[in-house]
Amino acid sequence: MIKENLIGLFEEAFKKNWELPGYTNYGEETTLTYGGIAKRIAKLHLLFEQCEIRKNDKIALIGRNTSNWAIAYIATITYGAVIIPILQDFNVNDIHHIANHSEAKLLFVSDQHWESIDGESLQYVKAVFSLTSFHCITLLNQPKENPGTEHEVDKGWDARLLQPDSIKQLFNAKYPNGFGKSDIRYPEKPNSELASINYTSGTTGFSKGVMTPCNALAGNITFGFATGLLEQGYRLLSFLPLAHAYGCAFEFLTATCAGCHIYFLGKTPAPKILLKAFSEVRPDVIFAVPLIIEKIYKKQIQPLLAKPSMRWVLSIPFLDKTILAQIRKKLIDALGGNFSEVVIGGAPLNAEVEEFFHKIKFPFTVGYGMTECAPIISYANHRDFVVKSSGRIWKTMEARIDDPNPDGVGEICVRGENVMMGYYKNEEASKGIFDKDGWLYTGDLGTVDKNENIFIRGRNKTMILSASGQNIYPEEIESKLNNMPYVMESIVIENNGKLIALVCPDYEAADAENLNQQELAERMELNRKELNKVVASYETVSKIKLYPNEFEKTPKKSIKRYLYSSGYQA
Repeated sequence: MIKENLIGLFEEAFKKNWELPGYTNYGEETTLTYGGIAKRIAKLHLLFEQCEIRKNDKIALIGRNTSNWAIAYIATITYGAVIIPILQDFNVNDIHHIANHSEAKLLFVSDQHWESIDGESLQYVKAVFSLTSFHCITLLNQPKENPGTEHEVDKGWDARLLQPDSIKQLFNAKYPNGFGKSDIRYPEKPNSELASINYTSGTTGFSKGVMTPCNALAGNITFGFATGLLEQGYRLLSFLPLAHAYGCAFEFLTATCAGCHIYFLGKTPAPKILLKAFSEVRPDVIFAVPLIIEKIYKKQIQPLLAKPSMRWVLSIPFLDKTILAQIRKKLIDALGGNFSEVVIGGAPLNAEVEEFFHKIKFPFTVGYGMTECAPIISYANHRDFVVKSSGRIWKTMEARIDDPNPDGVGEICVRGENVMMGYYKNEEASKGIFDKDGWLYTGDLGTVDKNENIFIRGRNKTMILSASGQNIYPEEIESKLNNMPYVMESIVIENNGKLIALVCPDYEAADAENLNQQELAERMELNRKELNKVVASYETVSKIKLYPNEFEKTPKKSIKRYLYSSGYQA
C-alpha cells in the first residue's frame, strides 16, 4: 500500500500552495489560486450535503477540460464519494449507459453535452449541475406524492436550495470569519477504498468500468513526485482528455498535488491550436499522445527534410550536425521552448519519428501504461530512455512475459500498487484479466530486457499468424506505411491468407499536387512496392485499399480495429 493517503495529498497541496496560481482556463484572464480552488471545493461539499450524498455514492462528470471540471472531480473524491469521469467523445447512448450502470446520483455536465442528453433516460441521477457555474439545471427521479394522478406533487429536493446563491449563504454562515487553510479538513478514507470508475471504450466496442482505488491514484501521483516530472510552480498545458487515465493522472492530479499552474485548453487540440497555446503558456513539461506529436512532425519537419537542398546538406559530415541542431531548436521553440521533456504515452510512437527525434537529441521519452493501472507501468526520463522501449518498469510495479516465443515475445503481465480492483459489476471480465496470483494480463505483446525496459511489439488481439507460422505485428507494418507519401493513417489486416492495407489518404497533400483519384491510387501502389522492400517476406502487403474518411477511433485516439478487421471483401 502507498504510504501517502490520496485525500491527504490534496489537503496538503491546498495548504502548502495556498497563494500560488493553480487553474486558468486558456484564453481567459481569471486565474484561481490554490486557496480559491479550495474554497470552491468547500462550497461543493456543502452542495453534496444538501443533496444527501454519502460516502462512496457515485457522482458522474462530463465536459471539456476546464477549471470547474477539475474542481468537481477533486470535490467528489475529497468528500469521500466516487467520481465517474465520462469521456466527452462518448455518444449519448454510452453516456446514458454509464450513468445508469454506475448508479450515479449526481451529474455535472457542460451545457453543450446536456443539450443531447435525455434526462428521462437517467435512472438514478437526482440532480444535474452545469459546469459553467455549478447551478442546478434540473432535478430528476424525485419522490412523488399521489404518483400517477392529476394531483401528483413533487416531494423531493427544492432546486432553489441547490443554486449557487443558496450554497454561498450556507458557506458564509459556516465560515463567518472567512475560509482559511485551517478549515481544510477532509474526511479520512483509506487508500484501499474505491476512488473512481473509468469506463473505457477500448478497441472492442464493449465498455467496462475500471474500479480505481485511492491507492492507484496515490501511486501515480507519488510516481510524479519521485521522478521529478512535476515541481511546484511548473506551468502546464492540459489538453489530453481529463476523463482518460493518462491526462487525468499527470496533467491534472499530480500537477495539482505538486502545486503547478495548470492551463486547461478547453478545445480540440488540433496542431495549429496547440502550437499557439504552447507558445503562450510555455509549459515546463509536455504530456502527449503519439498522434499529436506525429502530426506536428509531419507538418513541421517532414516538408523541410524532403527538400533536395536539405537532403544534400544532410549527406555532408559536420554540416548535418549543424542543420540537425537547427531543426531541433525549431521543434523545441514550436513547443514553447521551455520544457524539460516531452512524455509520450497512450500508444506506440511511430518508429521513423522516434528515430529522428533520437538523432537530433530531442528531449523526449515514451512511457507505458493502461487505464487498469491508472495508468503508469513503466517510464524512464529522456536521459535514460532506451530508444524503441517504453521505459523501465516503475519500482512499485512488477512485470513478466507470459508464454514467450523463441524471440522472447509474449503477453505482458503486471501487478503492483497501481493495479485496479477489477471491473465494476463485471465479475466475469475481472476474472478473465487476472490470474490466481494477481497478475493482470495487459493484452499487449512485448519483451523485457535485463534492465527491466519494456519493448512493445503489438496487441495480442491484433497479431496475425502467417501461413508459415510467423507472428506478424500489423502495428509495425503500419508504422512504416504511415510515413509514406499521401498516407494519413492505415490498418493492416489479413484476408484469405494475404495482408491487405486499408489506407485513409492525406487528401490535403494530394490536393496540393492536384492528384485525381486514379493518380492517387497509382501513388499508393508505388508506396506498396516501397513498403514491401523494407518488411520481411512474410509481411509483404498484397493490396492497398483506399478509404474516404479517417478511421473511427476511441476517445484516446486508437483506431477501432474491430470495425475493419472482419467482413472485408477484397
